[in-house]
Amino acid sequence: MRNVLFRFFAVIFLLFSFSMSVEAAEDSVDDQASLFTPEQVVQLKELIKPIEDKTKARVFIVTNNDNEMDSTRFADYYMLDRIGKDQNGITFYIDMSQRKFIISTSGNMIDYLNDKRIDQTLDEIEPSMIAGNYFEAAQSFLENTSYYFDQGVPGGHYRVDTETGKITRYKTLTTTEIVIAFVAAIILSGLFLIINISKYQLKFGTYKYPFREKSSLNLQRKNDVLINSFITTRRIPRNNNSGGGRSGGGGGSSTHSTGGGTFGGGGRSF
Repeated sequence: MRNVLFRFFAVIFLLFSFSMSVEAAEDSVDDQASLFTPEQVVQLKELIKPIEDKTKARVFIVTNNDNEMDSTRFADYYMLDRIGKDQNGITFYIDMSQRKFIISTSGNMIDYLNDKRIDQTLDEIEPSMIAGNYFEAAQSFLENTSYYFDQGVPGGHYRVDTETGKITRYKTLTTTEIVIAFVAAIILSGLFLIINISKYQLKFGTYKYPFREKSSLNLQRKNDVLINSFITTRRIPRNNNSGGGRSGGGGGSSTHSTGGGTFGGGGRSF
């Protein structure tokens, strides 16, 4: 009976997960300005689904032609309404009324797409936007998002709050660093084992140390009395080198607050 109930709930869970995944892909393109054909909308959704699966973030493409709000704020609020505050997500917004295209990032996508990567993505999108090839621009956005996520968070990454100036730094291990540490650990462990075997000439499973015959215990009582204590202090000067973070690998992400949530990104006119 317990096995039957377990299988039943497992099937329900799988069906629920599958339906949520399908729903996530289905509502990822909101083409209010009718810039894409129905076939293109389907193609964009098919491109979005694997990106969402691997990034664990929602990906949105939004267009409209009647926005009166600041374009960046609109993109932020759109994502805030869809996924909530500081959740993982990225939005590509085409504002036809103000002739702007915006990339808004939230949660983990702020770190994967830092300012430099956002600028490079906008550079690739801009010619298509100017030419009126909006489908190609959306494809380029998705390709860059997928590529930069696969590259991982840049080494030496940090966030800069543009409203308060606060800098938050993140330490990340690159794949090379992980491999080097793993190989070094194996080599050091092997050397330690070889040295000990050579030193004591041990044979596995046959040697037993005669600890009873070769050990002794001598306990003595000793009291320590604290007579005087001294504390020495000195001022450590700040390092005002503002270029240190960028030399560590790729620069940081500028962030701002919208509706109580933290967002990154950038945009341009066309």
